[in-house]
Amino acid sequence: MFSIVLMVLATASPEASPKCSYDLRSTLLLDERAFDQDMNGGWRPLAANECYFEAAELIQKWRESHGAKDSTLYWHEGQMRASAGQYSQAVSLFEASRHPADQDRKWGWNLYVDGSVAFLKGDINALRSARDKLSVLPAPPELEDLKDINGNPSRVAWPMNLHVLDAFMRCWGQPYEVAYSCPK
Repeated sequence: MFSIVLMVLATASPEASPKCSYDLRSTLLLDERAFDQDMNGGWRPLAANECYFEAAELIQKWRESHGAKDSTLYWHEGQMRASAGQYSQAVSLFEASRHPADQDRKWGWNLYVDGSVAFLKGDINALRSARDKLSVLPAPPELEDLKDINGNPSRVAWPMNLHVLDAFMRCWGQPYEVAYSCPK
């Protein structure tokens, strides 16, 4: 019991600043779309205020309270942990976000995961390999008839997430938070 108390105390965060505070009770009541995809709700205002640790903790609490296994939630928590400098935790979460190989073959998500993990582990060769494989992935036919929410033709930059792996290459050696959006 004593070791559990010490573990909880060791992982407890200091008192959050006002910009990093949130109403846990009401946030946990949000459905997944409102929690994860609303740019003005859920965990995203914390990220916008650079409260990465608090955002990661909130995503973890939401996932656990809802028994959610969605790969996107693992990914977003991993991004927040990486931005907070918690690379080993981020790697585990990124790995948990992988899609089954047969479902991912034409989309390249797992190559994006490979490149992101390589960046966090400091493996430039693995990053370059993932980036190069992603860069030659042909666009799936489903993208040809893509429509936006209003039914209008929509375009998606292809390959998806290649710009992030390119940013990691340009800002190699910088923290994840900086390299993720490294300017050209």
